[in-house]
Amino acid sequence: MEIRAATVLPARREPIELETGDGLTLVGELALPLDRPPVATLVTLHPLPTHGGFMDSHVYKKAANRLPALADLAVLRFNTRGTSSERGTSEGTFDGGEGERFDVAAALEYAEYHDLPQVWVVGWSFGTELTLKWAHDPLVEGAILLSPPLHRATDHDLDAWARFGRPLTVLVPEFDDYLRPEEARARFARVPQAEVLGVDGAKHLWVGEPYVRIVLNEIVKRVNPDAWPLPTDV
Repeated sequence: MEIRAATVLPARREPIELETGDGLTLVGELALPLDRPPVATLVTLHPLPTHGGFMDSHVYKKAANRLPALADLAVLRFNTRGTSSERGTSEGTFDGGEGERFDVAAALEYAEYHDLPQVWVVGWSFGTELTLKWAHDPLVEGAILLSPPLHRATDHDLDAWARFGRPLTVLVPEFDDYLRPEEARARFARVPQAEVLGVDGAKHLWVGEPYVRIVLNEIVKRVNPDAWPLPTDV
């Protein structure tokens, strides 16, 4: 069977709640391999909720639908404060990336408390800003950024990640609305351990199955290289 956009492969999928340090309850889901423990974990941070971003944004939904089965990964998705999806609405209100520091911390604390292995943070658009600003946690093995706008995240945040020292992979669409590959390479030059990859033909939202496959393959290549490249059929 060819893996298509709507393909959902077997996994254990559990509704979860995250409790933030400032007293909010956030809703989410944890997808795990069906019959074996995960070898690594993706904590995903979604695009801007005021522009339609949420835990079900399509790249993350497809990651949860496929990667537990294809790459033995745990995929943790959640709605940041004030964000709604089919799973429900997280308490609180959008805070422009500041109060969301508690949301990031809550997700990482959940991963640590539940002994999820080899935690990598995957940020997309607004989620890249949260990653660069708030994911400097000893639990984190590294991060993968999709379409970073570098609006809220500044050179100060890039310098902080450089000092943090963890690997950083940056996937930049050729036709991104905010930051394109050449400028991204110049901006991320402040982070010696950053690898910036331009993706030909792609746009900010990674619409189209060929681009989703590129993203998921690049994630797996770094997080569980033994499962790379991902199959296109099952």
